[in-house]
Amino acid sequence: MRDPFANPFPVSDPDRHAIWEMLVARDIAAFLAADWSRVANDFIADAFIGIDGRGSANPDDWRLSFSDLGAYRDAWLRQAHDFAQQRYRDDPRTAIFSATSLETIEISGTRALVHKKFDGGITLDDGRFDPMNWQTVYFCRHQDGHWKISGFTGYLPNPMG
Repeated sequence: MRDPFANPFPVSDPDRHAIWEMLVARDIAAFLAADWSRVANDFIADAFIGIDGRGSANPDDWRLSFSDLGAYRDAWLRQAHDFAQQRYRDDPRTAIFSATSLETIEISGTRALVHKKFDGGITLDDGRFDPMNWQTVYFCRHQDGHWKISGFTGYLPNPMG
């Protein structure tokens, strides 16, 4: 069984290791703290675009909900604050890490296509189970010595179809 907190990419694979750290470890820590400043520098603001798959496998249902980084930041902060308001039986950090899988990273030059999937959930204090079953495909670019996010197609069902 894999350690949900461990980066599956060795430091000898620095690009994939750094991308995992950005999209998993740093993203989860920032989300749980509802602190956008922890991830703000992980984005290329002037190139950013975010597609909301709206939980549908049908591209006709997808929307350009985040035409700029500010729109995504505001939605991300709302989600983080909403999550923080809930009470959980499960440890939120463990639940999110355990549900998260980021194993597929295709790199071509200074660009990367990254698949992040969630398959799990968290039990709320009242006993209800809140499933985490979605996926995001990130578009990343190596810029100024770091991997950064230029966009994504997210809120897709996992599995698709």
